[in-house]
Amino acid sequence: MVLAEIERRTGRRIAELFDIIAGTSTGGILALGLTRPGPGAAPSYTAEALIELYVTEGSKIFSRSRWHRLRSLGNLVEEKYPARGIETVLGQYFGATRLKEALTEVVITSYEIERRTAWFFRSRKARLRPDYDFPMKHVARATSAAPTYFEPMRIASPDGDNYYALIDGGVFANNPALCGYVEARCTYPDADDFLVVSLGTGELTRSLPYEEVKGWGVVRWAHPILSVVFDGINDTIDYQLQQLLPRGPDGRRRYYRLQTRLEPGIDDMDQTDRAHLHALRLLGENLIRERDEDLGSLCRQLVAATPQSKPEPQTVAQTASVQ
Repeated sequence: MVLAEIERRTGRRIAELFDIIAGTSTGGILALGLTRPGPGAAPSYTAEALIELYVTEGSKIFSRSRWHRLRSLGNLVEEKYPARGIETVLGQYFGATRLKEALTEVVITSYEIERRTAWFFRSRKARLRPDYDFPMKHVARATSAAPTYFEPMRIASPDGDNYYALIDGGVFANNPALCGYVEARCTYPDADDFLVVSLGTGELTRSLPYEEVKGWGVVRWAHPILSVVFDGINDTIDYQLQQLLPRGPDGRRRYYRLQTRLEPGIDDMDQTDRAHLHALRLLGENLIRERDEDLGSLCRQLVAATPQSKPEPQTVAQTASVQ
């Protein structure tokens, strides 16, 4: 919703306003959707259209049969949801489009579990190396393969001689803003000014009381530990970027972080009922209203930096991250 508001205020698409977009998990899906080419070299989807992906397709993505529920013992011995639902939706939205075709440079995070290494899908690299170019639908599936929710994504290399086993990039980069900033520094080494916009997906507020948690073992910790890791990463990256990108000499901001809080009851990422989605929409509206002044300042900076086309690399490098 924040991205849609930026597009509304500027009259431009996100792919036109930024040089690099970094995304993790659901943010990776958004980054790819915002940069997928459509008719006339324009992006296939507006940010507003991608809101509908969650409203209309959420129940398909987080869908499981009674048999799957029984076989997995609720979620104890197998992933909570079969991959069929999310893969069908991603296939519909991305078709045969490949990573190299992204209209704006994208950096999508994932984690390779056999090689035990952080994995970055870069459109810039995909254009240079055919063996690194993957279908967008597979990249989107890999970055959102959240442990315990979906099974890992196995992606065959383009030559068919190798494969990669990938899970959700949130395990190391739930907030990919710093990844985007580093990519911008590497892509535009002569640039002397950077603007980073970091969009969160909700800060968790559910407490883990000591008296309750102190006796937990592996089974009880398996699900909560993910949220603890994700939340800690978000705060750490936010702090680091505040230090790396202070206001300029003219007082102009170089770093924006837009985040809301998720109260208990609406903080489960696989809730897709109408009431839950409505509550999230209200949070988005509140965030836009509360940060109206910041959004106005940001949009003016974006439009000023891109009067007719994207800026020359030596002047400014802008990066947006969504998580």
